[in-house]
Amino acid sequence: MLGFVGRLNPFKTPEARRLAVLFGVVYFAQGMWSLPAQSITIVLKDRGLGPGQIADFFLLSTIPWLIKPAYGLLSDFVPLFGRRRKSYFLVTCGLAAGSAGVLASGLLISDGPIRTYAWTLRGLGFEYPLSFTLVAGVGLFTAMALGLAFTDVLTDAMMVESGRPRGLTGAFQSVQWACITIALVLVGVAGGWLAERRALPLAFGLAAGFPLVSLGMAAVFVREPRARVDRAAFRATWTAIRAALATREVWAVAGFIFFWTFSPSFGPAFLFYQTDTLGFGQQFIGLLGSLGAAAGVAGAAVYAPVSRRLPLRRLINWCIGAAVVGTLAYLVYRDPVSAIVIDTVFGAIGMLTQLALLDLAAKACPRRVEATFFALLMSVYNGGAQLSQNVGARLYESVGFTWLVLISTAMTALVWVLVPLVKIDRIEARARSEAGA
Repeated sequence: MLGFVGRLNPFKTPEARRLAVLFGVVYFAQGMWSLPAQSITIVLKDRGLGPGQIADFFLLSTIPWLIKPAYGLLSDFVPLFGRRRKSYFLVTCGLAAGSAGVLASGLLISDGPIRTYAWTLRGLGFEYPLSFTLVAGVGLFTAMALGLAFTDVLTDAMMVESGRPRGLTGAFQSVQWACITIALVLVGVAGGWLAERRALPLAFGLAAGFPLVSLGMAAVFVREPRARVDRAAFRATWTAIRAALATREVWAVAGFIFFWTFSPSFGPAFLFYQTDTLGFGQQFIGLLGSLGAAAGVAGAAVYAPVSRRLPLRRLINWCIGAAVVGTLAYLVYRDPVSAIVIDTVFGAIGMLTQLALLDLAAKACPRRVEATFFALLMSVYNGGAQLSQNVGARLYESVGFTWLVLISTAMTALVWVLVPLVKIDRIEARARSEAGA
C-alpha cells in the first residue's frame, strides 16, 4: 500500500519536494490574510459604519491585487540586489508582517463611534465618518495586502519556471490550492471566535506571523542565480504585450470575467443580515465560512476529472446555471439549518465557477506573455468581485436583502447572453493545439 502511494506522489526529487513545501506554505499564509476580515467587519459595524462604508474599506485594501502584472514585470526585468525573486520576496513578506504587526497594536480600535470628523460629498450623497485611526488602519491593511499580492505573483512565477521543466505545474497548483483552502477552513473557525470576542488586535497579531513564516521559507528555500537588467528581453516582452492587447479575444475574455464576477454580491452586507435580522452569533457565522470552504474542496475534486471530459463551454454554461440556482436559494436563508445547507452547497458551486473562470483565463493567455496576462485577468477577476460587494452593500442598504438576491440572480443569469461572444470553443481548440505542439 505504501509503495502504491509512493508511486502516486509526483514529487520524486528533493528539489521538487522543497518547492512544493515552499509553495504550499506561502499559499497557506495568503489564505490566513483574511483571518481578521470578520473581526474588522463587526468592529467597524459596532463603531457606527454601514455596509457600504465597510465595503469601501475592503475595496481600498484590494487595490494591490488589481495591479499584479506590474509586480511580475518588475521582478522579471528589474533585479533587486542581484536577484529577481528572492530579494523581492524577503522585502514584501517583511512589509506584510510589519503592517499587520502595527495593526496588532490596536490601531483600528476606539472606545466609541468613529465621529472625529466627517468627509462629506453632499451632492453625491456620500458621508464617511472618519478618524485618524481608521485612515491609518486602511493604509496599513492595504500595505499588508501589497506585500501578500506581490509574494503571490513571485510564487506563481517560480511555480511556472520550476514546474514546466519538470512537468509539475499541475501538481504544484494542487498543493497551493489545497493549502489555501485549508487556511480558509481555519479562518472560518478561528475568525468567528475572534470576531465574537472583538479580538481584532489578536487577529492581526496572528495574521502577522504567517508572512514571517513565508519570509523564513524564502530565505532558506529560494535558490536562484544572480541576474542583471535585460533590456532586450524587456523590449521583446513589451512588443508581445502590445500585440496581445490589440486582439479581440483577450478583451472579450476580460469583459466576460468582469461581468460574471461583478454580479452584485452580499459581501459585508451579508454579515449585517446574519447578525441583525437572523441573530446569528459571530462564531456560528465563522463556522458557516469553514463549511463553505470545506465544500470548495469537494467542488475542486469534482471539477478536476470533469474538466478533462467535457468541453469548457458546456462546463461554463452549467456553472452559470448552478450559480443562478444557488443564488436564488438565499431567498429561503432564514435559520441555522437553511444557512448550513445553503452556505455549504454554495461553497462547492463557488469553487466550480471559480475554477471554470481560471481555466478560461489560462487557455486564453497569449503565448510568450502567459504569466503577465494571467495576472492581468486575475486582476480583472479581483476587481469585479470586490466592486460587486460594494454595489451589493449599497443595494442592501437601499432595497433590502430580498431584492439584492433577486438582482444578483438576474445579473448572473445575464452572463449566459455573453457566452456566445467569447468564442470559448475556439479558445479551447487553440490551447489544445499549442499544448500538442
